[in-house]
Amino acid sequence: MRVDLFDFDLPEERIALRPARPRDAARLLVVRRGGGLDDRHVQDLPDLLTPGDVLVLNDTKVIPAELHGERLRGESATPVSVTLFERVDPSRWRAFARPGRRFAAGDRLRFGAPEEGACLVAGLDATVESKGEAGEVLIRFDLAAPVLDEAIHAMGHMPLPPYIAGRRAEDEADRADYQTVFAAAEGAVAAPTAGLHFTEALFARLEAAGIETRTVTLHVGPGTFLPVKAEDTASHRMHAEWGSISDDAAAGLNRARGRGGRIVAVGTTSLRLLESAVSEDGTIRPFAGETSIFITPGYRFRAVDMLMTNFHLPRSTLFMLVSAFSGSETMQAAYRHAIETGYRFYSYGDACLLYPEAGR
Repeated sequence: MRVDLFDFDLPEERIALRPARPRDAARLLVVRRGGGLDDRHVQDLPDLLTPGDVLVLNDTKVIPAELHGERLRGESATPVSVTLFERVDPSRWRAFARPGRRFAAGDRLRFGAPEEGACLVAGLDATVESKGEAGEVLIRFDLAAPVLDEAIHAMGHMPLPPYIAGRRAEDEADRADYQTVFAAAEGAVAAPTAGLHFTEALFARLEAAGIETRTVTLHVGPGTFLPVKAEDTASHRMHAEWGSISDDAAAGLNRARGRGGRIVAVGTTSLRLLESAVSEDGTIRPFAGETSIFITPGYRFRAVDMLMTNFHLPRSTLFMLVSAFSGSETMQAAYRHAIETGYRFYSYGDACLLYPEAGR
């Protein structure tokens, strides 16, 4: 399919730079079968679902993966930064480097001094082992395992998406704001943003309404922000991310389905993982491994009955996914309504609750 079919105009003022407070005060656009729209709030979710439905949340935890420092060559020191995105072994990470032209194999790097109270007394040193064609680098740190993890947490910054980081600096509030309240499994370099809207109070009301919750894990990678540069979706190569669904979670979801409950994916990451683990007959299987599933219109959904998600970028793989789920014309109309009525977009923005396309 042509990528330009998934384009739309988004005014810059619609991009949220801070989350709603409290989190569940965010607006929620309900997109029903046939294109019916209903303006609600996330805190209305218990009234919009049915007893027996199951919300599936991604419990990945964002690490402070952005490191600022210097490239050292002889007596010269040049400012640089990296965003870690894949751990290779206890001491090595793959990272995106900025500015990429300043990095070469063999370069020594030193990242900033740790916070007071950390066990280290100097900067975090590393060596560039290799450089890829897309500007990514393989870095070997002088530290390893838990000591390296402590240093990264002490010196690292939350890796805010470029549409936020380009307009304001990351600050201490982002340490909490860019993390779900149920985050548990460390490993993501981007937040599963639909989950950012949930609060303990909302979970209590969902439980009282007879709505279950289950967690799965998909470590969100930086590829979620990469633009689709191809002119046709068939030419786009999807990034791979590691995820897991436990035996208990899979069994619980299959039991709920057997009782007539709906599987409601919270976020495109949960949906992509579930659809990677489902069999042809709709049975959700335990899963552990990488997925690079790319969902575009025409895809046959087997695992998910409803989707709660934020508002996505034009021409992005995520807008393609929601168009596949609810229909391209329906989602274009829903996004026009959201823009015209002041919904806030992207990671810190509002959300929508999507029904599947009519006839499915």
